[in-house]
Amino acid sequence: MIYITFLAGLCFLLVGAEMLVRGASRLAARLGISPLVIGLTVVAFGTSSPELAVSIKASLADQAGIAMGNVVGSNIFNVLFILGLSAMVTPLVVAQQLIRFDIPLMVALSAALLLLVLDGQLSRLDGLLLAAGLVAYIAFLLYQNARSRLDTTAESDSTPPASNAWVVNLVLVVAGLALLVLGSRWLVEGAVTFASYLGVSEQVIGLTIIAAGTSLPEVMTSLIAALRGERDIAVGNVVGSNVFNILGVLGVSSLIASSGITVPPAMISFDIPVMLAVAVACLPICFTGGVIQRWEGALLLGYYIAYTLYLILATTQHDALAGFTGVMLYFVLPLTLLTLAILSLQELKRRSGRVV
Repeated sequence: MIYITFLAGLCFLLVGAEMLVRGASRLAARLGISPLVIGLTVVAFGTSSPELAVSIKASLADQAGIAMGNVVGSNIFNVLFILGLSAMVTPLVVAQQLIRFDIPLMVALSAALLLLVLDGQLSRLDGLLLAAGLVAYIAFLLYQNARSRLDTTAESDSTPPASNAWVVNLVLVVAGLALLVLGSRWLVEGAVTFASYLGVSEQVIGLTIIAAGTSLPEVMTSLIAALRGERDIAVGNVVGSNVFNILGVLGVSSLIASSGITVPPAMISFDIPVMLAVAVACLPICFTGGVIQRWEGALLLGYYIAYTLYLILATTQHDALAGFTGVMLYFVLPLTLLTLAILSLQELKRRSGRVV
C-alpha cells in the first residue's frame, strides 16, 4: 500500500503542478506580463510548487532532513541533470539578462544560504529575510517588465478575454494547488517509510528521491522548451526555480516551522557547498558564447551521476568510497576547473577584442 501511496502522491504533484502552471501562466499573459518574466516567475515558481508543498509538509511534521534536503537536492538536480539533459538534446542559448543578473543572483543566494545555516539552523528570522528577498525579486522583475513595455511600441491585444476563460484558468490554479497539497502529504509519508525500512536517513531521501521527484515538472518544462526552440526558457526555468527554492520554499518553510529548520551537519559541510559549487559552475558554462554546448551538458549530467553515486557509497559505507572520492577530488574536479578557466579566458579575450 505504501508503494501505491508514494506513486499516487508523485502523480498528484506532477498533475497539480501542470494545472497550476498552465492556469497561472495564462492569467499572467492576460495581464500583459512578458514571456521572459512569466518564465522566471510563474513557470519557474509553478514548477517549484511541489518542492514548496513537500517542504512545508515536512516542516510541519518536524522532518527537517526532508525539508532542507528537498531544496538542496532539487537545486543540484535542476542544474546538473535538467540543464545537462536539455543541452544534450540541443545546445541551449542563454539570455544575456540571465548571465548578467539572474545566474549571479542564484550564486549569491546559494552563498547566503550557506552563511545562514552555519549555526545549524534556519531560524524564523532567516525565513523572514528570505521571504522578503522573494518579494523584492518579484517586484524587480515586474519593474523590468513595466519598463520594457514602455520602451516598446508593440501592439497589445485589445480583445477582452472571455469571462469563462478567466474562470477556467482560476479553476486550474485552485485544483492544481489542491492536488499539490494532497500529493505532497502522500509523497512525504511514503518517503519516510522507505527511509526507515531501508535504514537510509531522511536527509539522503530528501536529496535524491524526493528532490528528483518534485523536480520532474522542471524536467518536462525545460525539455519541451528545448525541443520547441525556446532555449532561453529552458535555462530561465531552472534558474528561476532555484531562486524560488531558496527564497520561497525555505523562507516559508522556516517561517511556519515551530522553531525554524534544523540543518544536519553533513548538509552544512557537504551538500550545501556542492549546491553553491554547482551554481558557480553555471557562470563560466553560460558565459562562454552565451550557449551551453552538448559536451557541457554531458559534463553536467556526468557530475550529477557522480554526486548520486557518492551519496549511495557514503550511506552504505562501501569500500569503494575512498577510491571514488580520491579520483573525483584529485583528477576529475581539477581537470574540469582547468577546462572552464581556459574557456572563460578565451571568451574574455574574444569579447575584449570585439569591443576594441
